[in-house]
Amino acid sequence: MNRDQFPALVDRFLRYVKIDTQSDEKSEERPSTAKQHDMLDLLIEELEALGLADVEKTDYAAVMATLPANLPPDHPAPDKVPTIGFIAHVDTYHATPGGGVEPRLHEDYQGGDLVQNEEKGLVIKAEENEGLRKLIGDDIITSDGTTLLGADDKAGVAEIMDALTTIVCDPSIRHGGVRVAFTVDEEIGRGADGFDLEHFGAKCAYTMDGSVLGEVEDETFCADTATITVSGYDVHPGYGKGKLVNAVRVAADIIGRFHTDKLPETTEKKQGYLHPYELVGDVSKATVSILVRDFEEEGLKTLEGVLQDICDETQKEFPKAKIEMEIKEFYRNMKYVLDQHPMVMEVARRAIRELGIEPITKPIRGGTDGSRLTLMGMPTPNIFAGGENFHSVKEYVSIQTMEKAVQVILGISKLWADAAAEGKV
Repeated sequence: MNRDQFPALVDRFLRYVKIDTQSDEKSEERPSTAKQHDMLDLLIEELEALGLADVEKTDYAAVMATLPANLPPDHPAPDKVPTIGFIAHVDTYHATPGGGVEPRLHEDYQGGDLVQNEEKGLVIKAEENEGLRKLIGDDIITSDGTTLLGADDKAGVAEIMDALTTIVCDPSIRHGGVRVAFTVDEEIGRGADGFDLEHFGAKCAYTMDGSVLGEVEDETFCADTATITVSGYDVHPGYGKGKLVNAVRVAADIIGRFHTDKLPETTEKKQGYLHPYELVGDVSKATVSILVRDFEEEGLKTLEGVLQDICDETQKEFPKAKIEMEIKEFYRNMKYVLDQHPMVMEVARRAIRELGIEPITKPIRGGTDGSRLTLMGMPTPNIFAGGENFHSVKEYVSIQTMEKAVQVILGISKLWADAAAEGKV
């Protein structure tokens, strides 16, 4: 095949980010928004054009495909080469404007602020974004400052597709079986819902959903969501004395009792947090939604205990209100499982080092599809895709970092075949 007949990496990415794929946490559908199908269907067309096998959209709305092994005849252990996977999600964050993305290319960045929209005075300030210092000379893509860019995770999607294209067009790149999956609703914690590991058939996988150059991550938060529901009593405020119970005011009192040292804006590294991210309601009923995050399950339970204490304290202050809390489990720290499969991380680090880059292994202050897939039984660490400032209108991505991510995918594919030949699998 001629490589020129397929879109280049950047062309793919720019095309993908213009497709509105925001998920919706209030929807019960799968995917949560029908518009995610627009990108899924495009990916099916592109995978079929590449000639991949087993191209499908599953009943849980993941697009999957197979790149069959092309091992040389003299490979000493072809039956020992495992099938590996690469995964990225097509949806984008729901709480920041994400439709009508207008990408801006900043070529040969030489420092200073990145002007996203001169007319509206929208800039990414260098003094607030230390990561820009490492991108001198790179070509950087942003949005126009009014929407997300969508590098989370369309950079990962584009990188996987470009790596597949490179391999298909260059048979000299030897590899074992490769499975790819593009998931929906990752941003609302449902990306792994229904994911059939047996059907996917990979020994391990890698999510291309990380950030800066060199990142390879094997540790995530343990994550729960707490929902506090306050039931009040509504009556005409002119005659409310001794009768009216204002659920909105009770909910505000609950939020006001959060410890300032346990918030995302005051924590870092391996510190957990409580994050009240939504308050909806009226006098009769109000609901507070809270992210509970910690790297250890014990820490998670401690934070949930803090929440319960806050509810109990508020209940004493407002005895006529009814305050209820529900905890929903999301995912757990994938390090619990990945530590039992050191080869998976070893291959990723080696692929990064072979590009002359020192791997950066650190905890993710968040989660990925890989968090849940790992705990379901398929070790799935996370690898850099190049984007920074995720979930923000100030999101940006380096083209050169994306190109390096493609090379890491190629390297991992080759290294698993080499490991089998060396008897390490």
